[in-house]
Amino acid sequence: MKKVLGLIAALLILFIILMYWSLNSSPEQPETSILANFDDIEEIDFTKLDSVSVAATTQYKSNELKRLMQGEHYRKAWSTPIKAPVMFLDTLKVIDEGGGKQTKSLELEGPSGIHYTLRGINKNPAPLVPEFAKTLGLENIVVDGISAQHPYGAVVVSQLADAVGILHTKPKIVFVPKQDALEGYSDNYGNKLFLFEYETESKVNWTNYQNVIEIVDTDDLQELKQEHGEHLQIDQNALVRARLFDIIIGDWDRHAKQWGWVLQLQGKYINAIPLPADRDNAFFNLGGVIPNIISNKNVKPEMRPFDDDIDYLPGLVQPFDVYFLQNISEDVYIKQAKILQDKLTDEVIENALRQWPKDIYDLDAEKIATKLKSRRDHLVEYAKGFKKVLDKKPLLTEPLKGSEDLNYENSYLLKCFECIEIKK
Repeated sequence: MKKVLGLIAALLILFIILMYWSLNSSPEQPETSILANFDDIEEIDFTKLDSVSVAATTQYKSNELKRLMQGEHYRKAWSTPIKAPVMFLDTLKVIDEGGGKQTKSLELEGPSGIHYTLRGINKNPAPLVPEFAKTLGLENIVVDGISAQHPYGAVVVSQLADAVGILHTKPKIVFVPKQDALEGYSDNYGNKLFLFEYETESKVNWTNYQNVIEIVDTDDLQELKQEHGEHLQIDQNALVRARLFDIIIGDWDRHAKQWGWVLQLQGKYINAIPLPADRDNAFFNLGGVIPNIISNKNVKPEMRPFDDDIDYLPGLVQPFDVYFLQNISEDVYIKQAKILQDKLTDEVIENALRQWPKDIYDLDAEKIATKLKSRRDHLVEYAKGFKKVLDKKPLLTEPLKGSEDLNYENSYLLKCFECIEIKK
């Protein structure tokens, strides 16, 4: 029955898209990093500036029909200029290009060996556009959906995370001009806004935790769990708190590739402390006819809107949770929910939102604060519901997303693990 409803909904989506497209068939051309006070960005000597006034993009500007069909989202935030510090790499060295399907990034290394990343604030959702949409010339429908993400949500999330004792990558908004230090990446990465933050993989400990062996990704953690599970323990309290925090901020896209792990030596055990990253979908603001159909629980159940209340909790339980969180008692969920409620006071929420420039704060802070408080106040209820949904999930029969090609035998980390003096 669900499949039939899903098919009907998909056909309805296609019909509405085609109808809408016939009325509004002139997609805007994307622009990035629009400097507010300069006409020709190529003529600017950024070495003489410590900051610039810059908008992320004008790509998501809309008319009344577009807002009706595709939603208001955070269009004004994307096109509103903010003051951003100018960043030159100086002692940082480009290591590699990375990123997922939407976000391109550069991995950097500092003189102490710590790795950082420049994550583009602007997205490129072209790889996500299905073939039928390309054939019909409907790419702008998919591209426009990025406007539901808040361009600067990550800096608010990091402040909230600090208040509740959750690790994060310490993102900062920066403007990176073209420069020789970008090497061959200057044309693609220069003169744009980025989030500058720590990497979720590092042989050098940049956290405040002691006795840290290494910071690894989820692939490496699974390898350790497979081969040395008797000596590896997941910090369950920290992970439950982090996942309940995701529920409060409405970050629905929390697959395995968006987590790092701080490996801490504790006696004869390795304690794996979760390190959430990639907050693109926090405060995800869905609206409009088309997005509301797409986010229907029978079409794309995981894409939950950031509203006062959660309309479909099962959509938020992911394979990641099945792998790491099963067999944890409900008491842990309730305890962590109450800790979050106690620590996320109205004052904490207000102070976190004040991290935004005034113009962005004035646009979005009041509505987001109201939703955060409502979701916080109902968190114990959500925690119990999350636990019940998780308990009904079958054991995984497929690898976690991005972990399909794990190679236990050749793992560098496994070889290092053998060198640690842990006795059975």
